[in-house]
Amino acid sequence: MSNRPAECTDLWQEGWYSPALRWDSPNFGPRPQGACIDLLVLHSISLPPGQYGGPEVQALFTNQLDWDAHPYFKQIRGAQVSAHFFIRRDGALLQFVSADDRAWHAGQSMYRGRSQCNDDSVGIELEGLEGDVFENAQYVQLASLCHDLRKRYPIAHLAGHEHIAPDRKQDPGPGFSWGRLRQLLDWPASYFP
Repeated sequence: MSNRPAECTDLWQEGWYSPALRWDSPNFGPRPQGACIDLLVLHSISLPPGQYGGPEVQALFTNQLDWDAHPYFKQIRGAQVSAHFFIRRDGALLQFVSADDRAWHAGQSMYRGRSQCNDDSVGIELEGLEGDVFENAQYVQLASLCHDLRKRYPIAHLAGHEHIAPDRKQDPGPGFSWGRLRQLLDWPASYFP
């Protein structure tokens, strides 16, 4: 019998979140023994860059992207990446990896004095482009997801890819409103970058 609250266990099944549409990615692995899942990492992605609504992100995360379908894809040919969650512009939520497992979203990274942020984080991709604004539906869905993740895991930090890999990454970028997310979550300021 789980000691988690009923509202939490109803939403989660072995790290899979019931409100999300499930798309299984092969790009994951086990977390290191003793990993404490206490960090949420926010990203932005669109494929091709700046184009929204297509199936390309799902195809990338499931290793089914047609590398010849667009000139940009040649730059990322062979990439094997994933995130736990993807929030579309309309707020639709997809999940690719169980949050109990280690998704391949952060790469070389460092935050809170810890390296290899994939080990102890949940990666959330927002459909968007760094520097572009995000939609209200995305913020609402993100806040709901963050609340439910915090019910299941000891979440104590949120950061952007830009904060954990500042020399390599710029997402979600200046178009993302951390202030708005703080208002929606009403979590302590210490949780935010």
